[in-house]
Amino acid sequence: MKKRILVIEDNPMVVKSLEFKLNKDGFDVTTSPDGRDGLEKIKSESFDLILTDLMLPFISGTQIIEQAKTLAPNVPIIVLSTSNQEAIITNAFSMGVSDFMTKPFSPNELSLRVKRTLGVL
Repeated sequence: MKKRILVIEDNPMVVKSLEFKLNKDGFDVTTSPDGRDGLEKIKSESFDLILTDLMLPFISGTQIIEQAKTLAPNVPIIVLSTSNQEAIITNAFSMGVSDFMTKPFSPNELSLRVKRTLGVL
């Protein structure tokens, strides 16, 4: 069965490129345009991995991480962010995220990190 990935990202261009690359890699991709929708999906569906931005409409990526760690504590999270501030990155890791990628990033690097996180390399 295909591994399911939830992508929570408000930039349509980033969503399209992630969706294209991850589908091509054989993953089942679900997308959410904002934090509120993403949180509803986490509550109602099961995923093998969550990719989330930090700056999202309605509910922040930080709040998504906090909720996801309570609702689905074993699901790894990779943060995608334009921030390269050490404090923000450190905070994300202290919240229990598996990885942090600074935008812009290479689709091939993302693919490798997703596969490594999911143990399918």
